[in-house]
Formats: sequence, structure tokens, C-alpha cells
Amino acid sequence: MDKLTKFLHHLTPKERMVVEVGIIRILSQKTSGLDIKKLRGQADIFRLRIGSVRIIYQQDSTNTHLLYIGRRSDTTYRDF
Repeated sequence: MDKLTKFLHHLTPKERMVVEVGIIRILSQKTSGLDIKKLRGQADIFRLRIGSVRIIYQQDSTNTHLLYIGRRSDTTYRDF
């Protein structure tokens, strides 16, 4: 099991549902109304904030890749 799936299993059912909806909207590129910001210093890496959960993803013209899903901490953005 990869880290993204493992994190989703540790969420409460309500949190998991909200995060999964956010992921579906990112992957379908229907991002209006979401709290999305481009990461500073990165050309194509963005973050979606859903409460204390952060979803970091990379988006180019045709593909979207989920890089990280986790709770906000001091080390959340360190590797990006």
C-alpha cells in the first residue's frame, strides 16, 4: 500500500469523503471554488487545502500527478 492510500485509511469517514471529492475534482480539472495555490518557486506544483489536510500535486498540460497527501506540519512543503 502506498503512502497516499495509507493516509486516506487513517482519516475519519467524513474527512476521507471530503478529501476524495477534492482529489476527484483535481483529477477532472474542475477546480473552481477550491483553495488551491501554486507553490512558490515551482512552475507546475500546486497545493489544495482542505482543513488541516494538504494535497500537493503536479499538473502539466495533459496530466495530473498526486505527490503528497497529509496533515499540515512544519515539514509538509520541505521536499517541494
